[in-house]
Amino acid sequence: MKLNTIQPAVGSRQKAQRLGRGIGSGIGKTCGKGHKGQKARAGGYHKVGFEGGQMPLQRRLPKFGFTSRAARFAAEIRLDALNKIEGSIANIEALFNANLIAMPTKKVKVFLAGKLERPMTIQGIALTKGAREAVEAAGGTIE
Repeated sequence: MKLNTIQPAVGSRQKAQRLGRGIGSGIGKTCGKGHKGQKARAGGYHKVGFEGGQMPLQRRLPKFGFTSRAARFAAEIRLDALNKIEGSIANIEALFNANLIAMPTKKVKVFLAGKLERPMTIQGIALTKGAREAVEAAGGTIE
C-alpha cells in the first residue's frame, strides 16, 4: 500500500452537489433557494435563536440559578474520610495533605456518614450535631 493509492471505502463519501449548473441538474438557476428574500441572498442570514423579530425563546424565559461566591471556598466531607488523615490532629492543612479538599478551601464542615475508627482532635473545622457526637464517642476532642 502506498499513500497515493489510499481511497475511502466505497459508498462512505457522497459527491458534493454542484449548484447552478443548468436546468437538467435539478438544482440550476436559483440553486434550491427559491425566489428572493433574505435566505436567497449571499451572506443574508440571521443570528442563532432569531425568530423573525418575535421575542426569542431565550429572552422569553426567566433567568434562574445562582452560585454563591462564598461556596467556592467551602467544602463538606464525610466523617469516615477523617480516617485517611495521618496523625491524630484534623485541621484544614491535614485535610489538604490527605487530598480530601482543594487548596483555596477556607471553611470545612464534617457531616455524619460512616464512623470514625480512632480518637482524633478536630481543630478549626465545623461539625454537624451527629458528627460531633460520633467524634466524642470515638474518644476524640473538638477545639
